[in-house]
Amino acid sequence: MSISPGSVTSQPHIALFPSAGMGHLTPFLRLASLLLSHNCKLTLITTKPTVSVAECTHISSFLSKHPEINHIEFHVPPMQHSDSISDDPFFIQFEATSRSAQQIHPLLASLTPPISAIFADLVVANGTNKVAVDLGVRNYVVSTTSLKFLSLMAYLPILTTSDAAKLVDGAAEIEIPGLTPLPISSIPPPFFNADHGFTATLVSNAKALPFCNGILMNTFESFEPETLSAISNKRALSNLPSILPIGPLETYGLNMNDQTRYLPWLNDQPAESVVFLSFGSRTAMSKDQIKELSDGLERSGYRFLWVLKTKKVDKDEKEDLGEILSSSFLESTKNRGMVIKEWVNQQDILGNAAIGGFVCHCGWNSVMEAAGNGVPVLAWPQHGDQRTNAEVLEKAGLGIWDATWGWGGQRLVKQDEIQRKISELMTDEKLKSKAKSVGNEAKKATGNGGTSKNTILETIESLKQNVQTVLGTHKN
Repeated sequence: MSISPGSVTSQPHIALFPSAGMGHLTPFLRLASLLLSHNCKLTLITTKPTVSVAECTHISSFLSKHPEINHIEFHVPPMQHSDSISDDPFFIQFEATSRSAQQIHPLLASLTPPISAIFADLVVANGTNKVAVDLGVRNYVVSTTSLKFLSLMAYLPILTTSDAAKLVDGAAEIEIPGLTPLPISSIPPPFFNADHGFTATLVSNAKALPFCNGILMNTFESFEPETLSAISNKRALSNLPSILPIGPLETYGLNMNDQTRYLPWLNDQPAESVVFLSFGSRTAMSKDQIKELSDGLERSGYRFLWVLKTKKVDKDEKEDLGEILSSSFLESTKNRGMVIKEWVNQQDILGNAAIGGFVCHCGWNSVMEAAGNGVPVLAWPQHGDQRTNAEVLEKAGLGIWDATWGWGGQRLVKQDEIQRKISELMTDEKLKSKAKSVGNEAKKATGNGGTSKNTILETIESLKQNVQTVLGTHKN
């Protein structure tokens, strides 16, 4: 591709490539907003079709607000359920996208001005790394989880082969050399089967991590100091590239028309009086667990805002609230609670003065949003990285966690247990103080001179310098 000397500047052109699910899309859109504010040119690669309606809606709204972003719809060849031993639609999409990721090469090679770097989800790291090498550009992985869980994924190639005995010998913990051991109960069930599609996808892409230029993390130094220090000082996982904490990533403003109901209601509630309950974009609770949770909430006596979800994929949500919750619960709590089934702007809710605590599945975006707002969390992890994330947030002082509740659906958590923990969340002054301290540290990290802000500025500056070097080479 020929480059005329006056046709481009040192403005870096970054291709962003998220994978399936709002938990993966959201941090990429937030990162895109941050990069735009620092004069970067962006190309956003999104897979088609999306798994959920929410993904499609957010992509469309974000691009409408930012028409300067170049958009590539990457048509992922569909996988049949029989091709994977998982029936989870998100896992299947992870596999399909990972298998075909290298096919973005011609789409990126034809861009003008040429791209400077690829910022990609771990799920496609193997394919994008090969593309980056072919194009002669940098390749960064954007992690959508905690550094602690990323460490586990980076260790998976060893854990599923030479260290596989650790998963079957009845050990209570998994030890990654140089890091604090992980309880065996926090290892996601798919990881015990090396042939599981999700596990195999992560293993193949984790092998590409050492060949990347860096790993951008939606976390901040004081939130995971031990793990960050161990990896940065090469005491653990010494083959990894630089860890680059840039969080908590700030929200991007979108007019989703979703605030008409709950924000006015929240604004009428006393300060720190409301429990906010939300279990993420792909967690579906059983009817029995919903009944116990509603009874526990009712018995607690606290005001609440509850985002209720009964299906893993939002397009499958058909039932009305009256079909899920008892009429007695809805009647008795109508003056102190609100239950909604639609998408909400969680960041706006957590930033509202009425919120006193957050009952949360520990998806990493939710953890970082709570940390950024200094809101104490009652961790109730459901699947995936969430038990590890719960351990991280508890150690950081952001929340409390009852590990005996198990994975989502592993056992029925009873109403009296839920009532006790909600009461603890809302009344423990030491916990509230610690959470506010975490919030202050988060704001320092992303403020002027903060560690996270400096890290993203240094990364962008490095890309600018690289563009100037390339231009100088072509001029000569």
